Amino acid sequence: MGGDERVVFEDGELPEGSEGVAEFYSAVGKQIKIFRERAGLTQREMAERIGYGEDMVGAVERGRRTPRVEYLTAADELLGAGGVLKAVADDVMKAKIRVSTRHPAWSKAFTTEEAQAVEIHGYSTLDIPGLLQTEAHARALYEMRKPVLPDDMVEKWVAARLARQEVLTRVPLPMMSWVIDESVLRRPMGGWEVHEEQLRHLLKIGRVRGPEIQVMPLDRTEHAGMGGSFSLLMPKGRAQIAFVEVQHVNRLITDPEEVRIMAARYSSIRAQALGLRESLALIEKMLGER
Repeated sequence: MGGDERVVFEDGELPEGSEGVAEFYSAVGKQIKIFRERAGLTQREMAERIGYGEDMVGAVERGRRTPRVEYLTAADELLGAGGVLKAVADDVMKAKIRVSTRHPAWSKAFTTEEAQAVEIHGYSTLDIPGLLQTEAHARALYEMRKPVLPDDMVEKWVAARLARQEVLTRVPLPMMSWVIDESVLRRPMGGWEVHEEQLRHLLKIGRVRGPEIQVMPLDRTEHAGMGGSFSLLMPKGRAQIAFVEVQHVNRLITDPEEVRIMAARYSSIRAQALGLRESLALIEKMLGER
């Protein structure tokens, strides 16, 4: 197993309205528990043998975490399940995809933490951060999804994304910063009118005392963020956490060492990006180039 699998928890609690999938995960978890107990192993012993955390093993057995294909394969081989757990791996991933197509990719656990965080930071390589998106931009993103989303789902997801932005009106305002790749700002998602409104919205937020927006320019010869987008949150009274997502997979990272590394990486990204004034000036320049 890769080292990060010990500390990265995939998904949070299952989204509301996913009862059928939850029951399926619960059944798989019970099967794993039966095989584990038959093998005479405790959850800790199993975790150590397959390279995962004890919490992860327990959560999978309770049906609260989605076991990855690698997890099921390792468990099958360790517990002598005779291919039973390997056989359900594809069905587990298909169930996960079905849930992700009915619910926004951001995990419920993360958005709950985000709404109450005292610090919010993010690096974005592909799109405008959700908290900074206009309604038209968010709608355009969901309308271009493949497979195509039903109209009512698009509206539901747009509403959910806009509701997250209430954190921008909190008093006191959380410490917030974002670094956005220049390529994101040059890509007119939804057409020029939608994009122009989005760029002006970024300028408006960037001029407010508090939120900090920086641009990672295309001409940088060194770039600490080549690993992709991620977010960092500081929950009130608790340790910092991180969140990453790609396609239909999202991960909430709580291991202190892993989060420390990502926070250090974010510091490097900010140092390599344009300063606050230079970033806003570049956005203004893009508007003038049209």
